[in-house]
Amino acid sequence: MHRDRRADERVTERHRGSSAPETVVSGRRAVLEAVRTGIASRVLVVRGARSTEGLRDVLSAAQEHAVPVREADRTELDRLATDHRGVVATVRIPSPIGERELAEWPYGEGDVVVVLDGITDPQNLGAAARSAEAAGAAMLVTRTRRSADVTDAAIRASAGALLHLPHARVANIARALARLQEVGFTVVGLDERAERSVFDEEPPAGKVAIALGSEGEGLARLTREACDVLVRLPMRGRVGSLNASASLAAALYAFVLPGRADGSEPTA
Repeated sequence: MHRDRRADERVTERHRGSSAPETVVSGRRAVLEAVRTGIASRVLVVRGARSTEGLRDVLSAAQEHAVPVREADRTELDRLATDHRGVVATVRIPSPIGERELAEWPYGEGDVVVVLDGITDPQNLGAAARSAEAAGAAMLVTRTRRSADVTDAAIRASAGALLHLPHARVANIARALARLQEVGFTVVGLDERAERSVFDEEPPAGKVAIALGSEGEGLARLTREACDVLVRLPMRGRVGSLNASASLAAALYAFVLPGRADGSEPTA
């Protein structure tokens, strides 16, 4: 299952046409992805940095994409970012799309949308986005309030995945799910209170939106009621639950994606 090519082209155009203010992305993996997506305006490398494979990849990509590179003192990088690992980039990150554009996005027939209902920690947002992007998700949806924003920490935790994954921020998750249902999505809620596990339920055919709540509270009541299917991950060990990103990855690969790897529909 891969994102529709039209959607990827649309993301590229948003990157090129972005008028967002400049911000900083740090860490070699995140900077590399920023350069590759075309949103980096310059790269700063700490003076005397050891020539590792990761740094060579950054410098090679910067040369390929004509992004200026400058050596700088560590104190200058420290003013821009914490835990920068010797590399930062100044970037313009496109603003997320809204609820209306979410429903108008050019989805493919087997696309998956990941909906995060109340993930407030940037590290959890980044890790969940990394799982979503690795699984080929077409869109990430988060709330505008009481939800983590796309910050340097979140991008670094996502290993740059947040720079590739289309992102919608909406005021009302339940209403956004209804809009996705109107354009053919089946909404699956991952809920530890669900009666059936991912091994008891057949994967839905066609377009799927998978909704995940916060680690402390789970899915909000209205979000839960908006779902077509509720499933849980069976917990057989002594630990009561997985963290949000691990739960998402498990649900994607154990329930949503089987049968989609080659672009085909799930089999019954």
